[in-house]
Amino acid sequence: MSDYEEEPQLKIGDLKTFSRKVYTVAKVISIGEVREVTSRNDNSTHQVCEALIADDSGSVYLTLWDDNISQIEEDMVLKLDNAYVNVFRGSMRLNLGRYGNFSVLEKAPFDEVDLENNVSAQQVEYENRRPYGRDRGRSRRY
Repeated sequence: MSDYEEEPQLKIGDLKTFSRKVYTVAKVISIGEVREVTSRNDNSTHQVCEALIADDSGSVYLTLWDDNISQIEEDMVLKLDNAYVNVFRGSMRLNLGRYGNFSVLEKAPFDEVDLENNVSAQQVEYENRRPYGRDRGRSRRY
């Protein structure tokens, strides 16, 4: 069994809003500018950037945080494990979060990438699923 056949693979073109437990293999097409943001939780400063990744079915922006940014380069082939999709400013983004991870593969299981089907370019309407605020709904009394 090869490196990228351990888990059921999801093609980027098949990603849906709020997909969870995403296992996929993609090539890094480009890496955006690194920005500094301040956490709402503890006011700590973090670095964030977006990398455009693609497979033979489509492309999507992968959000990278802090140490993950320096670990990837353009043209690398990444195996993403336990990633998830969220919506940021009306478009889908793939994220690793605290439970996801990635590894670098030597060769992609596809010959060409599809940049025409950018799932991040599609506008998504959604209801805000995550309550913001101090208690996030945990300490309500009824």
